[in-house]
Amino acid sequence: MMEIKRDYDFILRTKKKDVTKAEELFDIKYSRLARKFHRQIPGYRVTPLRSLPNLAQMIGLGGIYVKDEAQRLELNSFKVMGGSFAIFRLVEKKLNLKDDELTYDYLISPECHERLKGLTITSATDGNHGKGIAWASEKLGLRCVIYVHRETSLPRIEAIKRYNAEVVVVDGNYDDAVRKCAEDAKKNGWQIVSDTSWDGYTEIPTWIMQGYTTMLLEAQEQLLGIGLTKPTHVFVQAGVGALAASVIGFYSALFKDDPPYFVVVEPEKAACIYETARINDGKCHSVKGDLDTIMAGLACGDPSPIAWEVLDNTADVFMKVPDYTAARGMRILAVPLRGDPFVISGESGAVTLGALYAIMTEKASEGLKSALRLGPDSNVLLINTEGNTDPIHFRQIIWDGVDNVPLDYLTKR
Repeated sequence: MMEIKRDYDFILRTKKKDVTKAEELFDIKYSRLARKFHRQIPGYRVTPLRSLPNLAQMIGLGGIYVKDEAQRLELNSFKVMGGSFAIFRLVEKKLNLKDDELTYDYLISPECHERLKGLTITSATDGNHGKGIAWASEKLGLRCVIYVHRETSLPRIEAIKRYNAEVVVVDGNYDDAVRKCAEDAKKNGWQIVSDTSWDGYTEIPTWIMQGYTTMLLEAQEQLLGIGLTKPTHVFVQAGVGALAASVIGFYSALFKDDPPYFVVVEPEKAACIYETARINDGKCHSVKGDLDTIMAGLACGDPSPIAWEVLDNTADVFMKVPDYTAARGMRILAVPLRGDPFVISGESGAVTLGALYAIMTEKASEGLKSALRLGPDSNVLLINTEGNTDPIHFRQIIWDGVDNVPLDYLTKR
């Protein structure tokens, strides 16, 4: 293992990969089941795979492909895919039904609502996950209580309330909200639907991760449609690690003999996955404090143990980056090179492009660029996990230049 230092750090893993857990959790049958369910939801559409050929050529890559989840249903985020599938599996289990016996139409029927009467769904969130859970709960006629931390922006809170969820603001960070949610759920007999796991709570987080793989099946079909068997590299952002484990687990299981290179990207002030990889003792490690980052969806201090079990055995690089990396990614997508598509991305959605751009253009990153074999034959897959979920801050970044790139790292081409 080696570290390459600049304003942010990289950890390059050299341990032999073990795809056992990835194959267990992300067998293709789960992806097919998830997509079968999602296709029943009114308004379901395959989200676009955006190609950025001119940017790729400019920075020396073969291709850059962005799976644009800002277009997902009406929710502006990928998170609904995990939450809705988890609730589907939860109801299936509670009503003792088989996969082919439970349909979306039955889920929203008065009969199903009556059988689930009294069930309250709850979760903690930085915004997008809670919105997805609230949306799914409203469809099922269920009471929903969502916990957020004190720094959660008003637009994100209002987006959750739009689906008739009750919102509880906790005086602390995201992890404090998770703990308060668990405490109140136990006291009140509520059902937690969380994307992070802990001791004794792994089934629902697993369902959530499996639900995310619908978008990866879509992406694979879209790549095949343009003649690419698979990406050579996948950059994916991490909060508690659920999305990262889903993406990397899916590709590790699908291409176990020749997987892509996998890079996990986190905010430097909330890098719990990076910290766990750095200590490297087989345990999960937390980061403390306010977790003060513009990447609200990634502001998590406690990693998900079940996600880490996948990432520990499959990821190639763990990377933590300053906030300006995400802001730069947003601006690149919002002001593209001529001929490349315009993409609306929030802070958490754009950080992987910002990280990729830094690796390809900054001298301090040449060691990592070489180690990952990034070059003209590389086709990189990114996930734009969210659109404009906080309009005020979006304008501050795109219009006003908040979180600007330091002079030493300005583009010189």
